[in-house]
Amino acid sequence: MAERMGLDVETLDELCANWPGASRSIKWEVDLVWSVAGKMFAVLCMLGPERGRLSFKVEPERFLELTDQPGYAPAPYMARAFWVSVTEPQDFAEAELAGYVRQSYDLVRAALPKKTQAALDAKA
Repeated sequence: MAERMGLDVETLDELCANWPGASRSIKWEVDLVWSVAGKMFAVLCMLGPERGRLSFKVEPERFLELTDQPGYAPAPYMARAFWVSVTEPQDFAEAELAGYVRQSYDLVRAALPKKTQAALDAKA
């Protein structure tokens, strides 16, 4: 069976829903946003010409490496915070994109205050 490509809304929801402190919202009328403790870690455009574009945070040392590759670009408005957009998500395996989303969650969570992280662990 061929591996599914890209990440759709349902798959992203299934992926993130059980992570401690993760919450889902719609922002800017077209973007599905997953956050942890109010800090975004994944954005999926759901409408318009950018539909399907997935953006997430990466480690600073991976930012230039990824944005030099075809299919990736600095995320609009968020590149300064080391966010990457997958411009052609259908060209990437679901598992690869899911891994980047998890890494983004982990990076954002690690930057939260220790007290907030402990509270997330207590709720899990």
